[in-house]
Amino acid sequence: MRTIGIDLAIQGSHKAIVADEGGRYITPVIKLHTRASEIDKLLARAREGAEGCPLQVVMEPTGMAWFPLAAYLARQEGVTVYLVNSQQVADLRRFYKRHAKSDRIDARVLARVPLVNPEKMHPLVLPPAGAFGCQRGCNQLDQMQTQITAIKNRLRAVDRFAWPGLEELIFADPFSPTARWFRQHWYDPRQVIQAGAQTIRHQWQDSSLAGGDKGEWAEQLVELAEQVLALYGHDTGYLDFALLQAEVGREQEQLAFLEEMHHNLRLQTVRPLYRQIHPSRNLETLKGVGQDGAAVYASFIGDPDRFGSNRRFRGWHGLVPGSKQSADSETKGLHVTKAGPNLLKRYAYLNAEVARQWDPQIAAIYYDQMVNKGKHHNQAVCTCATHLLDRILVVLREDRSYQLRDVDGTPITVEQARAIIAERYTVPEEIRRRNNKRHRRERAERRSERKQKRESRPR
Repeated sequence: MRTIGIDLAIQGSHKAIVADEGGRYITPVIKLHTRASEIDKLLARAREGAEGCPLQVVMEPTGMAWFPLAAYLARQEGVTVYLVNSQQVADLRRFYKRHAKSDRIDARVLARVPLVNPEKMHPLVLPPAGAFGCQRGCNQLDQMQTQITAIKNRLRAVDRFAWPGLEELIFADPFSPTARWFRQHWYDPRQVIQAGAQTIRHQWQDSSLAGGDKGEWAEQLVELAEQVLALYGHDTGYLDFALLQAEVGREQEQLAFLEEMHHNLRLQTVRPLYRQIHPSRNLETLKGVGQDGAAVYASFIGDPDRFGSNRRFRGWHGLVPGSKQSADSETKGLHVTKAGPNLLKRYAYLNAEVARQWDPQIAAIYYDQMVNKGKHHNQAVCTCATHLLDRILVVLREDRSYQLRDVDGTPITVEQARAIIAERYTVPEEIRRRNNKRHRRERAERRSERKQKRESRPR
């Protein structure tokens, strides 16, 4: 077995080096580009003097530069591809060359990773084209949702300083059709007062958005406009409402465009691909898992049989806390690891928050974490998310629907599950208050003060 370490470049040439079974380099650093002919030359060079020798190629996931090489190498006989964690490579590089960093050093380090940490080496399994497209669609949906949320936050911020009390007194939903129409046409309080409530109400009723809304809020809007001008003044030199209306209009146009793209991408691309790669849709039988979450799980996990054990699966998705132990002491409450797709972890957390309210087994885990182990809500939900992902792996592996069960394994109905959770696994409010961040910080401060007092006593 010979190892090829390839340090990938986004621009320019990649650097590669070949090492034998003992980690000794048998070639100098070789430059290559993402071309089939140059990759073939590298493989031939790696097999010189050992024809038919199996090869393993080790790379970091640098952008998407790894994908075309991995796709080509996956079709070659006797070649296994590994993508390794960038942080592990950085740690190993600091061990070898603490004060130096170069592409050549990185290639040498990558070629020796299998010797140093073989148990963390997982062969790369490229997803089929449909699953890969679904992955990228899910990522794009998440990016669009982030942009949509940012625009909504900006619009809320403008409303709160330009029209104090608008959300509390008139538009409970700041992104309803009524609120959007108001921003587009009547954001200037001077125009609102000049037109009057009747004119605004008639224009709203004549619009295509009115529906059953008769515009009874128009009188309150005029009253609020008077309060706003009393606050800012009729001839204020500090705020130009015409410019402000143009600004919120641009924001709303961008918001509407992104929402339409998000809707079309979800219905026309992601969901058809999800149903193609997971036709049974058994993942949706898990409480808390909808089509969007199921699309993320099915596309990112891919072939469930590639995980030899549950421990390997947990190590891959990374939704487990780090560990720090020395002698008889062990640190608790550490952050989850950085391994695994962030989108998968996010959906697992959100779905677990719902699942604990419907599944007695997950509710029992949440109850134990909160009541018996003193965890706060986020920690308890992360633990539930880890167990939810275990169930997702089983559903994918066995391709069967999920059956709600009591903690003793007895099959139950949804109504029975809700009753069991309400009776046995409802966390008291005093426990929630005891475990929240503020109370935990206060307890830590008191422990620190007591420790300081003990250490300051005269011996």
